[in-house]
Amino acid sequence: MTMKQISILGCGWLGLPLAKSLLEKGYLVNGSTTSIEKIPILEKIGINPFIVSLSAVEVSDETKISIEDFLENSTILIIDIPPKLRDSSTALGKTFVGKIQNLIPFIEKSSVEKVIFVSSTSVYADDNSTFTEDSKPQPETESGKQLLESENLLQSNKNFQTTIIRFGGLIGEDRHPIKFLAGRTNVENPNAPINLIHQEDCIGIIEIIIEKGLRQVQSDNRDFNDIFNAVAPFHPTRKEYYTQIALELNLPLPEFDESKPSVGKLISSDKIESVLNYKFKNNLQ
Repeated sequence: MTMKQISILGCGWLGLPLAKSLLEKGYLVNGSTTSIEKIPILEKIGINPFIVSLSAVEVSDETKISIEDFLENSTILIIDIPPKLRDSSTALGKTFVGKIQNLIPFIEKSSVEKVIFVSSTSVYADDNSTFTEDSKPQPETESGKQLLESENLLQSNKNFQTTIIRFGGLIGEDRHPIKFLAGRTNVENPNAPINLIHQEDCIGIIEIIIEKGLRQVQSDNRDFNDIFNAVAPFHPTRKEYYTQIALELNLPLPEFDESKPSVGKLISSDKIESVLNYKFKNNLQ
């Protein structure tokens, strides 16, 4: 069987361990970074490394060559680059959307048939609703707005097919909100449900979608345009969860502001379990 090649745009906190897992499963992996210092790290793992720094404005000739080489001979492209936007950055315009707009022509001309776009549950409003993939996104933050516009740009393109994964808050061994919340006072929204997902499950879900995509390439099934919410099916309140985790890690307890009504949302990931038959490995405890 011919080894399949996958390109991962963004070998960061999630992209790098994902690439390592895919290599262990026998895939060839092209990986991008914006840092020349990171090239030896990618090479040591076995990733074919590329420097790719997307611009929201004009794409330089050097970047054009890098993107073309990065995509060459790959069947699937995974886009995992953070918007890096704050609400105060609206004056900068649609910087993230511009990067995706500039990337799309290169995907169109490449061998890529399937795109997996890592998005976020920030495309849904904090209005105390329960959201499924059929719910209407109404993002309130600048990053959420640009992620949603980028989702639409990719899924509306007829030259390739795109699956969107809307991840909740990302946690892992070196990353957890309690490190920021421990010992803080007046923490808002104590009764809002958590919507978190462990790095291990992020990788597991992406790998199942990759397998699905490659089967569809072989069978010429053109039904890859899909959307999945991806959070662990475990939704205690913020106060319950972060108090428990602080106690377990022997950290100072956060103090919550109970004086105002809590605002949040509950994200359903039932579709991942029913359609992809995925069983979550980490319940965040």
